[in-house]
Amino acid sequence: MSLESPLLEIDPLLDDPKTRIIVCCGSGGVGKTTTAASLGVRAAERGRTAVVLTIDPARRLAQSMGLTELDNTPREVAGIDRSAGGSLHAMMLDMKRTFDEVVVQHSDPERARAILENPFYQSLSAGFAGTQEYMAMEKLGQLRAQDAWDLIIVDTPPSRSALDFLDAPKRLGSFLDGKFIKLLMAPAKVGGRAGVKFLNIGMSMMTGTLSKVMGAGLLRDVQTFVAAMDTMFGGFRTRADATYRLLQAPGTAFLVVAAPERDALREAAYFVERLAAEDMPLAGLVLNRVHGSGAAQLTAERALAAAEALDDALADAADDARDGDPAATAGSENLGEGGIVDHPTGKADPVQPTTTTAAATERLAAGLLRLHAERMQVVARERRTRDRFVSVHPEVPMVDVTALPGDVHDLTGLRTIGEQLAGGQPAAA
Repeated sequence: MSLESPLLEIDPLLDDPKTRIIVCCGSGGVGKTTTAASLGVRAAERGRTAVVLTIDPARRLAQSMGLTELDNTPREVAGIDRSAGGSLHAMMLDMKRTFDEVVVQHSDPERARAILENPFYQSLSAGFAGTQEYMAMEKLGQLRAQDAWDLIIVDTPPSRSALDFLDAPKRLGSFLDGKFIKLLMAPAKVGGRAGVKFLNIGMSMMTGTLSKVMGAGLLRDVQTFVAAMDTMFGGFRTRADATYRLLQAPGTAFLVVAAPERDALREAAYFVERLAAEDMPLAGLVLNRVHGSGAAQLTAERALAAAEALDDALADAADDARDGDPAATAGSENLGEGGIVDHPTGKADPVQPTTTTAAATERLAAGLLRLHAERMQVVARERRTRDRFVSVHPEVPMVDVTALPGDVHDLTGLRTIGEQLAGGQPAAA
């Protein structure tokens, strides 16, 4: 007997005006982007003013929403039914551009130019570990501060581990506020002859060692970058902490997205536990790409048994035909190209069902039974995997989304996913 979890009710979550942020999280390749986009479409068509922020580099969100391009600026999605008064915008995080905006916003023009032209900054802003996740939080904070949308839906980065989304902003903040950075900033904070003496005596040994490890050019770029960023480091930590508190606020809801596979649900379990440890509000789990069957009453075992019985019958008929059984060869005589030939008249009558066509039908039926058996085996395996998760986290609300025959690439497909998320209900409020 399968275990049941509480039902995750999507429409009440989307309709609640107190819900201001929905974060779709989970491991890579489980359909977070499609889920986030579907939620955005459904929320907009139920009257919310929504924006979807994606960090997925595959740009599937732009394609599914009919946008020719998606960048760091929210763009309105055409084709949304606005009869309920809602609207939908979508954007894709541009990590470097967001970092540049932060620099320009929080420093004077001369200092900003020095930072933006610094080689170490250019490397840091383009690919430093954790920068993407940190800038996603920066952008979320910016969107929330603008107050132009009453619902922000975040599609989190495709990480090897779902936990990276929560850890990376703190890691980057710790790096920027860490002892190593403060040590590199020390010469800039010490003035006069004392500063020169400190630099000559205290820093010469350290810089000599670091030059061997990092290279003199890189060390010089880092020190220049640190000197220029001196006044901004505290701001990074402050904003990271503020956004972290925003994620813990009652107006935020986390949706963990998973596929009915062992590794994906293991990641989902880790994330559920981590959210609880961090006091972050979990709305529930979306189980994507679940397989089912319209003939679930026919078990895999019965289907295979029926297929084997048909195979045996076909084998027996073939043996009889080889032995010359007249019944096995009935209908094989008087055949012409147009049908059964009536020799006295020379006219062809329509071909009647023969043993040969019946055998083809039985082979087709056996093949279909085997396909059904394979599908039911997949269904059973997914159910066992799902039950293991429910047995550990029986309190987590869950909704299943059936696997579609093809990829979602337009608003119609997103609406279909949205209806499944809402238990088959149309979007109209």
